[in-house]
Amino acid sequence: MIVLENGAARLQLAPDIGGAVAGFTVDGHDILRPMARGATDALDASSFPLVPFCNRIPNGRFTFHGRAVVLRPNLGDHPHPLHGQGWRGPWTVESASGAQARLAYDHAPSDWPWAYRAEQRFILGERGLRLELSVTNTGDAPMPAGLGFHPYFPRRSGEVLEASVSGVWMIDQDVLPTVHHEGVWGPDWTRGAGVEGHDDLIDHCYTGWNQRAALSAPGQPTTTITASADCRWLHLYVPPGQDFYCVEPCANRPNPFGSPGSCMVILAPGQARAIWMEIATA
Repeated sequence: MIVLENGAARLQLAPDIGGAVAGFTVDGHDILRPMARGATDALDASSFPLVPFCNRIPNGRFTFHGRAVVLRPNLGDHPHPLHGQGWRGPWTVESASGAQARLAYDHAPSDWPWAYRAEQRFILGERGLRLELSVTNTGDAPMPAGLGFHPYFPRRSGEVLEASVSGVWMIDQDVLPTVHHEGVWGPDWTRGAGVEGHDDLIDHCYTGWNQRAALSAPGQPTTTITASADCRWLHLYVPPGQDFYCVEPCANRPNPFGSPGSCMVILAPGQARAIWMEIATA
């Protein structure tokens, strides 16, 4: 475990567990859901990187430049691989001192047949955290690439999420996108809506996001999330009956090879793509 401190802020990193954040506190309060002691899965972490794609690929099958690719499942018996490889492997500590750290993950060709290097940079402020994520094509052929962040927030009593979005992708029983719904569906996040009391699973990708979200609870500091312009999608995961929820800035939408407009980019050998996210508390 790596620990960074800056004033009242404290950050814990778990490089061996998918390069995950294990805790982020300000003034002793959890800004992100703390990772339980002894946990070994990034799904139990505070946040983890999505590289080199976000969300699910149906049955792991797609074609790129005439090449058929089949990815192995990476979430138990769930048939649709998700979130790439970075969250399922150990990362190397490139540097860690003061209030900054840099982690790296090198992927050799496998069922994902392209070599790449992913890097994360963490910059801890006195009341906020900046995460930078990049992927570089280290192979000799063009590679598709998407990126995203998967932070978990503790659900505070009376919590309200406000985010300007214009539409949402509906999902099927396998949480795969089906049709795009323009306008408000379910909670109106644009006006601010509670994250408590939802009977149905919210695991949806929202469109038209302006790269800013605010999380507020009565009598407690407001948490703001901002992201780089490439993060055009906001994926929200609000599981019924749980004490956490996820607000995920993403640079590609789910089922990234399913239809045009998903914003997967093509990286030539040696080319890189990068995004950032900032989480701050008032």
